[in-house]
Amino acid sequence: MQITRQADYALRAMLFLASMEPSQRAATRHIAEQKDIPPSFLAKIISQLSIAGLIHTSRGARGGVTLAREPGEITVLEVVEAIDGPISLNECTLNAGACPFGEKCPLRPMWCDAQAELIERLRTTTFADISL
Repeated sequence: MQITRQADYALRAMLFLASMEPSQRAATRHIAEQKDIPPSFLAKIISQLSIAGLIHTSRGARGGVTLAREPGEITVLEVVEAIDGPISLNECTLNAGACPFGEKCPLRPMWCDAQAELIERLRTTTFADISL
């Protein structure tokens, strides 16, 4: 499993926003420059993060992007799932019927445990934990 480039960029952008003062707003072009994210790609990411309720955006001379909640209240899992959807290490972790061996597969418990551990780690890691 590999986190998509889009999710990686989203995490970089969120880290940037988490490092700002709560009253500050960042222009998307500034985030793109600082975090080495293609501006057109970042626009799509910002839209997805906004729809997920993780950031607020506003236009105009005093516009920009801010976190919707405190960095300690936003998890890495929320951002990854807002961009990539639910985490799944293998098809069978979400649907045992996807595998011809089903519940009798000797590998399925290992995949399910590994996925649960990854999800728990991402769910318990906030942007306050990793802010620069």
